[in-house]
Amino acid sequence: MRRPALYSSSRPTPAPQASDPATPSPAAPDPAPAAAAAPRSRWRALAASPALLWAAVSLLAAALAASLALRPVPRQLTQKDINAAVLKTLETQQLPSEYAKAYENIRPSVVRVTSYIKKSRLQDGKAAKAHAAKPKALDPAATPPDGAADDEIESGVGTGVVIVDKGIILTNLHVVSGADRIQVTFHDGLEASATVTGAQPENDLAVLQASRIPDDMIAATMRSTADLGPGDKVLAVGFPFGIGPSASGGIVSGLKRSFRSPEGKQEMSNLIQFDAAANPGNSGGPLVTMDGEVVGIVTAILNPTPARTFLGIGFAVPIENAASAAGLPPF
Repeated sequence: MRRPALYSSSRPTPAPQASDPATPSPAAPDPAPAAAAAPRSRWRALAASPALLWAAVSLLAAALAASLALRPVPRQLTQKDINAAVLKTLETQQLPSEYAKAYENIRPSVVRVTSYIKKSRLQDGKAAKAHAAKPKALDPAATPPDGAADDEIESGVGTGVVIVDKGIILTNLHVVSGADRIQVTFHDGLEASATVTGAQPENDLAVLQASRIPDDMIAATMRSTADLGPGDKVLAVGFPFGIGPSASGGIVSGLKRSFRSPEGKQEMSNLIQFDAAANPGNSGGPLVTMDGEVVGIVTAILNPTPARTFLGIGFAVPIENAASAAGLPPF
């Protein structure tokens, strides 16, 4: 026998109707405001609790202090560090010579002075004697340059120093006295005739004017001897026996010295005594400091023997006297 059908008393759920495109559906709630509200709520909680706020500030301060503490602090240099660095430099680096620096500064201002005399004058006893007394170059010119007459011969050689860049030169009077012609040779090899424009016999000084000068002429720097004293380093630059320019270093041995010429005809005073090697041909050359500044003009050497060579004592005229010979104002 077939059972009768049983039916549930609940009503069937109606099927969802298709939404009308024209009818807007209710929007779903946006989760963003809720997410943004969470941090704000936490800050409100911190603001509402001073203890939590101060704890956060303390934590940030501690993190900053730790960061600064971990940063390396440069160590301050001490005098011991500086001394060690200087000693290290002296041990590993070769410093330039003071004498080399002085020579480099004065070299462009030093000239070779050569005097010439006519052969016909050698018949005169006085001229012949003066010619014999002058220092001769070891390498005299075979023929006089600049178109000189054939009857001229090289009479003597010495040194000069340019003190004004117009070609004004200081030298010793005995280097050029009695010469029929004077020639100067500059540092670049330029040769020019020169004339005597001034003299100071009491100090054995002569002032020359060159007829031509180099384009890059550099005059020497002169320095007062007021602070010069025994023991100060000096350099003598010149053409001993025509060889040069030659440099010789030494010190100031004394001041205000006197010197009498071997013939006894002249006595000079207020001279600078020095021990830098000087020989015939150095006469008229500059005596300079380690800065290359001229403090004197080499004028004589002391040698009681007929050899007329250096024994350790030389003399220079202070530059104050030498400058006055050229009409320059005193220091």
